[in-house]
Amino acid sequence: MRELVVENQEVLMIPQNFKFANKGKVTSVRAGDFTLELDYEPDGVLENTYCEFYTQTPHGKLYFDSYAKEINGKTLVIASPAKHKFLQRRQYTRIKFIHDLDLILDGNSYKVSTLDISAGGMKLVTGSKLDIDASYELKLPLFGENDMLIGCKFQPIRLEKRNEGGYTVSGQFAYSSNHDKMLVVQYCAKRNVEIKNK
Repeated sequence: MRELVVENQEVLMIPQNFKFANKGKVTSVRAGDFTLELDYEPDGVLENTYCEFYTQTPHGKLYFDSYAKEINGKTLVIASPAKHKFLQRRQYTRIKFIHDLDLILDGNSYKVSTLDISAGGMKLVTGSKLDIDASYELKLPLFGENDMLIGCKFQPIRLEKRNEGGYTVSGQFAYSSNHDKMLVVQYCAKRNVEIKNK
């Protein structure tokens, strides 16, 4: 594990209650544990209670379960996990994400159906020809329809005409806060693990 988790590495931490997701940097690594300095107060994190951890390494995205041996404000001592696995090599985990959503531009609404999503962006189909130079307002329903909506902007990058009519559009997200981006990263990573474990 010591060669996988290194100092200054960014780590995403998801306790059992998803809404208390947090992130931080590794400040030191020892044989049996590592120290993690969190960006936010560790609400919802308890000592000796398992959480999920995700981090990017040269070998791909690393996932493991572990727990905080000590909590001292935002400084946590995390036990070295017994096992770990790599999810995939792309920077952001991409998952199937089927939803009918509205994109808003200058007061106009455009109906779209999403196909997949990552923290970097999404692919969708629509009957409307979207403006590739525009930024569309969007609300992503991540944790159930009525639970949490993440507001962001969708910027089309590639439009392809479909044989059956309409367009397939790939684009990127622009977030108003890093916290929102972190929630999407963690949502995708968690759903990816759930799908693989089915």
